[in-house]
Amino acid sequence: MPQDPHAQFDQSVMEMIEHSPTGSVPHTTSYVESLARLYAAHQVYPSADHKGGHVTARSLARRPSFCAGNLDALLAGQIGSDTLESNSRVFDRYVQSLAPADRPRAEAHRLKATGKPVHHRKHHGTGPAPVHHDSVHSLFLVPGTGLHHGLPGNYLYGSVFEPGAAGSGAWAVQLHDSDDGAAFCDAPGLAAAVAKLRELIDSAPFHMRELEAFGFRPN
Repeated sequence: MPQDPHAQFDQSVMEMIEHSPTGSVPHTTSYVESLARLYAAHQVYPSADHKGGHVTARSLARRPSFCAGNLDALLAGQIGSDTLESNSRVFDRYVQSLAPADRPRAEAHRLKATGKPVHHRKHHGTGPAPVHHDSVHSLFLVPGTGLHHGLPGNYLYGSVFEPGAAGSGAWAVQLHDSDDGAAFCDAPGLAAAVAKLRELIDSAPFHMRELEAFGFRPN
């Protein structure tokens, strides 16, 4: 089988990106053509940390993913949704994984990623207030990119959530880049939603265009 005549040069370009503090390469024809091949193969992504820079998928493969640490306990029925690790705590762990210089930029995305807290209307009328259970919306972050680059550190963010009323049985998984790129997948229950999340974590890093193979659709 003939070898790819570009393989050695493309390999050296990836090494150059990984050793560059800004993920940059020269703007010559050979490098531009190599980048086009590497982007098409989803081996290189645009850097979220350096304008005009790049980041390799293999370097992102060494970065951790983040989700509620006790999500499996919720799935097993060992805890209730009210004791699930909060989105804010999950986001805290993501921020702390970044270089100190990148943390302020990450904090600028906190509200967008974690969502606004739910405020319940005061109970009126006689008798005890009915028991209220919030729908679950559990944040996760995985290395990758989308139509736009990811959050600082090159992360996509999403959630495992109940799109309807709590206890309705409907679940879903959604994923976002830093702008309006999004993907969505329905799940018939919590177990299926968590399995889909684990599949994403095990497959990261990835480009969101690759998620169609996992049953996701653009949203």
